[in-house]
Amino acid sequence: MTDKHSQATVKVEVEDLDSSVQQFRYRELPPHWQKTMALMTAVAIVLAINQIFNLGFLVGYVMLDSRYMYLVTGVMLCMVFITFPANRNSPNHVPWYDVAIMVLIAIIFSYFAYFAERIVLEAWEFAAPTVGVVLALLTWAVVMEAGRRAGGWPVFVIVAVFSFYPTFADQLPNVIAALSIPVQDVAIFHVMGEESLFGIPMQVFAQLVFGFLVFGICLQYTGGGPFFINLAFALLGNLRGGPAKVSIFSSGLMGSMSGGPISNVLTTGPLSIPAMRRIGFSKEYAAGVEACASTGGVFMPPIMGATAFVMASFLNVSYVTVAIAAIVPSLLYFFGLFMQIDAYAAKHDLQGLPEEELPSLGSVFKEGWYFIVVFMALIWMLVFLQREAVAPFYATGLLLVINQFTSHRLSIERFMQLVATMGKLLAELAGILAAIGLIIGGLAVTGIAGTIANDLVYLAGENVLVLLVMGALTSFILGIGMTVTAAYIFLAIVLVPALTNSGLDPLASHMFVMYWGMLSFITPPVALAAFAAASVANVSPMRAGFEAMRLGAIIYFVPFFFVFNPALLLQGSFMANTLAISTALVGVALVSGALQGYLLGIGNLGQRWAGMLVRCLVGLSGLTLALPAGGLFGFSQWLLSGVALCLLAGGLLLRTTVVTTTESGSVDLPPAT
Repeated sequence: MTDKHSQATVKVEVEDLDSSVQQFRYRELPPHWQKTMALMTAVAIVLAINQIFNLGFLVGYVMLDSRYMYLVTGVMLCMVFITFPANRNSPNHVPWYDVAIMVLIAIIFSYFAYFAERIVLEAWEFAAPTVGVVLALLTWAVVMEAGRRAGGWPVFVIVAVFSFYPTFADQLPNVIAALSIPVQDVAIFHVMGEESLFGIPMQVFAQLVFGFLVFGICLQYTGGGPFFINLAFALLGNLRGGPAKVSIFSSGLMGSMSGGPISNVLTTGPLSIPAMRRIGFSKEYAAGVEACASTGGVFMPPIMGATAFVMASFLNVSYVTVAIAAIVPSLLYFFGLFMQIDAYAAKHDLQGLPEEELPSLGSVFKEGWYFIVVFMALIWMLVFLQREAVAPFYATGLLLVINQFTSHRLSIERFMQLVATMGKLLAELAGILAAIGLIIGGLAVTGIAGTIANDLVYLAGENVLVLLVMGALTSFILGIGMTVTAAYIFLAIVLVPALTNSGLDPLASHMFVMYWGMLSFITPPVALAAFAAASVANVSPMRAGFEAMRLGAIIYFVPFFFVFNPALLLQGSFMANTLAISTALVGVALVSGALQGYLLGIGNLGQRWAGMLVRCLVGLSGLTLALPAGGLFGFSQWLLSGVALCLLAGGLLLRTTVVTTTESGSVDLPPAT
């Protein structure tokens, strides 16, 4: 894989993202609006750096957190109305009404920023002057519209219902009823309090996530994407089914940086999917592999997108605690994908790419060694120095300085593209998270969240397994219409308290709803990551979706495993963690072999009804072995291992009988219909 090929990879990445995503969601801005966006992005970054590093720019002192929140939110809300059109009538220009909304935002948020001290000292969230009430009502409407543009109608509808809920709560059934609150009082609580618009989502975004988004985008635009893809080809390209394994490795790393399954598919898919097709993978299988790998990257440490930071704030723990807990579940997921691909390749005799077509590991490291150095520096600052807020800024600075002395140094044009992409991503997340904050406010001002949690426990009959199934289905349904972060925040308020009230580990409960909210990306009928991969592979979206669902099957079980026993989140003793992880890995390998009909070291498991029975027995054996001992059900490891061994022995004995019977010339069982 030559330098020319690497350049082609970059071209594919940028063009694909622009043509496939920007065409439908983002405006094609004229030059003067591009410069305006660049200026606003720079202002937002300067405000964030000033506050996070306590620099005291311009005024000589660190501003109040509330003043900072008003200023940075106002800037980013203006960016929303530049970036996202209200409808399809303004795809390449900013109409007058969007300019009017931005002027209104500037006036409103400047007013709030100016009176930030009075808002806090005089408790305007409970009794504001008339001007403050009117501006709060206008802000409420603007934030909801920003959420609609950035997140779509599902976000708008859910935010509208829950943000207005306090105004009609007394007219609802007793189960979800509460005291009614006048609309003006709800408005000032939303805008001037610390539990709604400027609650956990926006606080985490403005103080923690901001830097990681900047780092992730800079990593991609300085050549990080091609480096990780070439590194994957150098390490895995010549193995059995190599291009599919490359997809797992590269998409996992890219997804960890970008935090978005769809953009990840569109970045790595144009290279990995054709390579998979070339050695014999079917179109739908290649699309399924790419969709699963890109989705899994979102919960792959060390970055994990915005959701992990929000989770850390809900749990009041460090981000490192959440990232460490995510290591084993993400390892099991990618290990399951790897084993399935290896089994599929062995079953169909699919070889890797020729050595002469692959880049050498030495040349790849020679070109991109500094990406590894920057990653190590980031992890060192996160884990050992515990500097979560400032670490990504230092890592970004180190990356940009080193990059300017390499062949990937940024030109002015490329730097402007970087800033434009950064502005779009900041605007999108700010619009969604500001709107989602109103949901928290609607539930907080009425105190209904605790009541809902108790009602869920009552409906489940205090049966934890029933409650988990209810939670999984709710998380999945919400994940269909909302972003992962938005769905997680809602569930963390409403559902997680019910799980923890039932005696489940808080961290495991939060991880459970996050994982299930993400599964909608690979599960039909709305498998967005699979549909994006299908467009690259030129195959039916539903066929790609069902293939992705089958390939990612293990992730449907992993959340239940770590809820049953948090040892899989590294929350137990060393021996408990080691035992749970080792048995889970063997169990996942057995499940993967059963799903593909080929067990490593054994061979083909059969084709007809007898083969299906063999696969079921092997799969059940793997699930039993992967189920952690102790925990919720209290099964001993000896019992689980014994049951798993019996199921596996029965399956292999049946396979041997079928193979012997077939070889002797007897008639096999009729094929499955």
